[in-house]
Amino acid sequence: MPKMLTIEDLEKRKENKELEEEFGEDIEELFDLVMPPGTPSYIIYDIVEEFGLQPVERHITVNVVESDKREVIALRGKLDVVKEAEQYFFKEMEAFVE
Repeated sequence: MPKMLTIEDLEKRKENKELEEEFGEDIEELFDLVMPPGTPSYIIYDIVEEFGLQPVERHITVNVVESDKREVIALRGKLDVVKEAEQYFFKEMEAFVE
């Protein structure tokens, strides 16, 4: 399981470059594509395999009835790859709904 990025990690980043060595590349160049709850698993698997994105867990606050933190799946990668994966995601979800 990949290491979850925390505020403390970001503060350390300002002081030194240890995180770059740990993650193997610049953290600033990685972006997350958050998968909405209810996304069919086959779409997530296809995106991971097709675009080589790294699946990670994210905690987000959902304000439905009351504020609640939920775990969601995010797919992490370079900006251009994440944008392509996002377009693929929208196309696949549209086909799924129809």
